[in-house]
Parts: sequence; structure tokens; C-alpha cells
Amino acid sequence: MATKILIVEDEEAFVDALTVSLQREGFTIDVARDGAEALDMFDTSKPDLVLLDVMLPVMSGVDVCRQIRAKSKVPIIMVTARSAEVDTVVGLEVGADDYISKPYRMRELVARMRSLLRRAQYGPDTVSAATPVTNEAIPISVGDVSVDVERHEVEIRGQSVKLPLREFELLTLLLENAGRVLTRDVLIERVWGYDYVGDTKTLDVHIKRLRNKVEDIPSEPRRIVTIRGLGYKYEAPKAS
Repeated sequence: MATKILIVEDEEAFVDALTVSLQREGFTIDVARDGAEALDMFDTSKPDLVLLDVMLPVMSGVDVCRQIRAKSKVPIIMVTARSAEVDTVVGLEVGADDYISKPYRMRELVARMRSLLRRAQYGPDTVSAATPVTNEAIPISVGDVSVDVERHEVEIRGQSVKLPLREFELLTLLLENAGRVLTRDVLIERVWGYDYVGDTKTLDVHIKRLRNKVEDIPSEPRRIVTIRGLGYKYEAPKAS
């Protein structure tokens, strides 16, 4: 059965080009032209991936993403005509798996789509270089931050905190390797997949969001620290 893609886009020029190009790649296409129609069509068509524009009539792409993510783990790629970081941050925060800015190269878009579809198909237990996080029975704790991978639960300073999937995977990887420097390439490969071809700014956005939740003073990070020229390291908080 062909993989089904739900395109949520109100600009006809993009709809036409996407439909033709993605059908040539072997995908089956459904199209919604506003946010409300997207939610209705999502329930009826049951797509394998959603390509979701941020700026939509009736309901914004961010609101559509939030409602889809509340009931489904289907891969979502946000599309924006603007390169402003706020679009990227908000989209990722409400549960999008990736983002791409217009104008984009079709080859890059298809590569990202196939990468997300493979991860969704094989799941986190697949043994490969793209494996995001290994499930373990015992929660991972460093100081007052704890992650229970089996239950997908996070506790920070005694409070339960809900994290989007990518932030959860990234925090788990950092905690598993506390005290070790993880390069940017390793973090991207382990969380987004070895064949990820997107903007590396995605990693920085997720690190920023994690710092806002984990750090006592996010602007002065002492737990998720930057190692210039290499990547990031998780440091256990020092006893006062």
C-alpha cells in the first residue's frame, strides 16, 4: 500500500507542485486547504505523514499541529515562508518532528519525509545508527532530573514535566552520557537519524527549550553546557 501524505497548504502553486512531485515519488496525496479541513481530513484519511503549513486560513498550522499531536504520533513536518526563529520554536514545541522553510528543494523535503517515515515504521527499538534512545527498565537520574524511558515520563525538581518527543529523546541521551561531551553530529544522528539533511539549528532550538525547563537560570546554563567547537555536555548540579 502506498504511503499517504496529507498536505495542508492554501497556496495553489505549492499544492500543485507538491502533489505532482510527491506522486512521482510514489506517495498517495490528500490535500486540505485550511486548518479545520485538515483536522477533519486527518481523521478520515489516516495519513502516514502530515506536511503542514504554518500560515493557514480558519486555524493556524500551530493549532492544527497541537490538536493532531494530542491524539496521534504521526510524523509532522511544519512548513513556513518565514525564517523567524519563533515559528520554528513554536512548531517544535507543540510537537512537530521537523520544519522546513519556503522556498525549499524538493529533494531535501523528500529526504526528510523518508527519514521520518522510516523512524515511525521501525520505532525506537530498531538497532541501527539512527536509533534515538534505548529503552531501559530503570529510570535515568542525574541530580534532580529523572527520565523513565518505558513510561515516557520526566521529573524535574520533583515536578512531572511533559516533553515533546524530540526533547525527550535528547534529554535522555544527554542524561545517559552525563559528564561526556556529545558532538553535534552525534546528537543529530542519534535523535534525528543518520540521514537527516535539515538545518542544524533544529538541535540548538531543542537545547534552548530543554534549558528553559531544566536549568535554574536558563540564560546561565550549568547543566546542559556548550563545549565550543564540539557540542554539548550534561553536568550534574554541584551540591551547595
